Amino acid sequence: MPHRVAVLALDGVIPMDLGIAARVFNEAVGPTGARLYSVTTCSLGGLPVRTSEGFRIVVDDDEALLGSADTVVIATQEPGDHLLTTGELPARLAAAFGRIGPRARIVSLCTSAFLLAAAGLLDGLRATTHWALCDRFTRLFPEVEIDPDVLFVDNGRILTAAGGAAGLDLFLHLVRRDHGATVAGAAARRCVVAPWREGGQAQFIEHPVPEDADRSTSATRQWALDRLDEPVTLRDMARHAHMSERTFTRRFRAEVGTSPLRWLVQSRLAQARRLLESSDLTVARIAAVCGFGDPVVLRKHFHTHLGLSPLAYRRAHCAPEPGRSG
Repeated sequence: MPHRVAVLALDGVIPMDLGIAARVFNEAVGPTGARLYSVTTCSLGGLPVRTSEGFRIVVDDDEALLGSADTVVIATQEPGDHLLTTGELPARLAAAFGRIGPRARIVSLCTSAFLLAAAGLLDGLRATTHWALCDRFTRLFPEVEIDPDVLFVDNGRILTAAGGAAGLDLFLHLVRRDHGATVAGAAARRCVVAPWREGGQAQFIEHPVPEDADRSTSATRQWALDRLDEPVTLRDMARHAHMSERTFTRRFRAEVGTSPLRWLVQSRLAQARRLLESSDLTVARIAAVCGFGDPVVLRKHFHTHLGLSPLAYRRAHCAPEPGRSG
């Protein structure tokens, strides 16, 4: 039985964002080629939906579809003045949200985080939306911890994505969470997108152009990725980029949205996860080739960032069991 995804289209919906869920989930297939998700679009009352681009979209289902969905996606739309001014959810939309099952995942894309917050679904949680709207969001919903730097936030049942193509990142993340990196990677290739992107929204926020703007850290990032098995330090990366450590760190954070050392750990963890899912290498060997050295260090990072051990992660993602634990 495929995982049922319901996409709710509201007036002012952005057409590209409306189609992202189906584009990604429909490319996630099992060993026999069968689709692992079924995606259906609905609207309030099943009525045609006015888009942001001057045309309407006709759907086949109304909001009753939300009650049987395993995952509900609220597509990006132009938020109404009333919502942006008062933070109040329209009654009909509140009733539609009330149909969502208690175990269903709920995903907001970009401006739809305002709707989830207005419904009280984000109270006490961390969330994100488009960086240009984060200040307004914070004023309306101070009880939500808004993060303007990330592409998406996963709270388990409720997930929020930043603007535009960040939906691709979030949906690939969900496929990876549900079925592992191999299935997600294959879906990404069929969509002709990267399986994941480095950094977060910070790299897209408008900043004054710094002096020496032609100098970037991208070459050094690739240099470091090619040497994950080596003990690369901040000094090594700064030296490769021909910058001081302070200048390199500042430029790196402006481009990627995080510090060089944190990015390096995240890159090593990503490589370790791929190897745990797709190879039978021992934990000790994976720790070595990913630059953690000691498997104890790898286990510590897995517990800190993922909440489980490398072997538990491997079992959860159905990779071949290794011959020994390392």
